[in-house]
Amino acid sequence: MFSEHVSKKLSAYCHGEVDSAESRQIAEHLIACNWCRTQYEEIRLGVKLAQRLPQVSAPDSLWFEVQAGLAKANDSSVRPFSFGGWRPQLAGVMAGLVLVIAVGAFWFYLRETRPFWEVARLNGAPRIGSSLMNEKGRLAVGQWLETDSGSRAQIDVGTIGQVEIDPNTRVRLVETKATEHRLELARGKMSARIWAPPRLFFVDTPAGVAADLGCAYTLEVDDEGAGLLHVTSGWVALQLKDRESMVPAGASCATRPGVGPGTPYFDDATEVFRRALARLDFQPGTQETKIPDLDLLLMDARPRDTLTLWNLLGRVEGNDRVRVYERIAGFSPPPEGVTREGVLQLNEQMLQLWKDKLETTWSQQSFGRFGKAWIKIWTGALGRVKSEDGKK
Repeated sequence: MFSEHVSKKLSAYCHGEVDSAESRQIAEHLIACNWCRTQYEEIRLGVKLAQRLPQVSAPDSLWFEVQAGLAKANDSSVRPFSFGGWRPQLAGVMAGLVLVIAVGAFWFYLRETRPFWEVARLNGAPRIGSSLMNEKGRLAVGQWLETDSGSRAQIDVGTIGQVEIDPNTRVRLVETKATEHRLELARGKMSARIWAPPRLFFVDTPAGVAADLGCAYTLEVDDEGAGLLHVTSGWVALQLKDRESMVPAGASCATRPGVGPGTPYFDDATEVFRRALARLDFQPGTQETKIPDLDLLLMDARPRDTLTLWNLLGRVEGNDRVRVYERIAGFSPPPEGVTREGVLQLNEQMLQLWKDKLETTWSQQSFGRFGKAWIKIWTGALGRVKSEDGKK
């Protein structure tokens, strides 16, 4: 990955003007760098808006005025060329361009804030409200979309992404506006691919809220309201009140009603590790009764599992926190400026510094398996935007 920000290269990257090797390096950097990803989204939004503006030709009369002005400038017997003769026409053209830009921006704003999402039937007979869908439909704010055992659907989340709805699923459009797009997943399974700035797309579930950070993921909710998040690219924040878990690509996180999100874990963690973690997160008991599960977790942890251990620091106390700290430090000692005492006291700045160091390992190992899929989704999204604009 790049060791520095890639903001100077983002315009060329957005326009496809870098070679494949450099494009991949930039994509890798964007996975882990929120600052550059924010800069990229701002550039991409400007490109999308510019592509939607119609081309406007200057009036023929303007060119004749320019020619006449140039002829006068070449005549030494007259005063130097002045814009005065054709200033009214130029002012009119500039006013027209400003109007076109304003109309384009207003149209784009309306497109982003319209009170419905487009829905396409993929299989079977999905329902919007009480009505069966045809090939296409519109899901308005407050309406439910339901699929039975033989039906599937795809939702366009404004212009920022797509969501596929699996069979036996019930979702509702809660909000759609320029600053927030929100679904409610009551039960079933959905898969989201979002290419938007962080925390613009949310999914409410009975046991927590999934906040997109520019990614692709699946989210499931069973009949009891328990959920399971699996991230395939980028990051997702899963939260309930003051309890939050940050889940990276290649990792999952369970959530339970009344408890909220558990501790994230990489999907290739051992079965012993995952079962011990589930008991620590959700099984009733005291700190003393859960010591055997913490023993199993620490014994079975790998360097990659510092993702889980770092998140556990704030969820255990006393000697258990000391043991978790020592296990992480054995894999990756704290960086300069981070002390044992500060971590045990949950100093936010020190915890973040250590997390930044650990993320390098998480990102590098995750990218090997999931990076190609992430780049395919990202570049595919840009291709769809260009394709859609070409049709308009």
